[in-house]
Amino acid sequence: MKIEAMSVVPYKNQKEGKKQQVANMFNNISKNYDLLNHVLSMGIDIIWRKKAIKMLKDDQPKLILDIATGTGDFAIEALALKPDKIIGVDISEGMLNVGRKKMKQKKLDHLIDLQMGDSEKLLFEENKFDAVIVSFGVRNFENLEKGLADMYRVLKPGGKTVILEFSTPKKFPMKQAYSFYFKYILPQIGKVISKDNSAYTYLPESVKAFPDGNDFINILERVGFKNTQCKTLTFGISSIYIGIK
Repeated sequence: MKIEAMSVVPYKNQKEGKKQQVANMFNNISKNYDLLNHVLSMGIDIIWRKKAIKMLKDDQPKLILDIATGTGDFAIEALALKPDKIIGVDISEGMLNVGRKKMKQKKLDHLIDLQMGDSEKLLFEENKFDAVIVSFGVRNFENLEKGLADMYRVLKPGGKTVILEFSTPKKFPMKQAYSFYFKYILPQIGKVISKDNSAYTYLPESVKAFPDGNDFINILERVGFKNTQCKTLTFGISSIYIGIK
């Protein structure tokens, strides 16, 4: 199992811990984040989010927590489930500001509440949420197991977590093509649009180091989740993980 995942940081010349560096990075790229996301994934990220949310269709959750919500795209997608309320938390005030403006423009701020919050120290009581969702966020946790354990804590018994995260393709030729794109093309596009050299070098490094597939399922089960599943998407470029409390 990859154990170096949480030690990968965006700014290698800085002494701050991963959590603060990730917050700084997202503050730096927040204004261009949505555009970059869709350009760099060629729009496939929108399809991935829709598929992930469908995993909760039968559960009909009324109160949903969206961790590492960023600008709130996953929370907006989750409105398809017709919940009463979605709370999104993130450690980047820059991303939250963009998200709050988006919610007001779309007249969704009465349904989606975006709050500053640390995913490893959630300020919610135990057994509160019907579902906990994360898209492309667990990879950025400073302490992965601690973050997942806190997600488990705030979830109601019988509640479900749905986690969408990048993974590394294992088969030829996608493995080679993906590696080339992530290593050489993505950082260049990201640098030009975001003006942050480190952000899109960090992305492929963090994906490569992340314990995906069965390794991640093992961690989910270790913190208490049952009936775990992993569904790979688009030749293994990303995966949906599911667990029940």
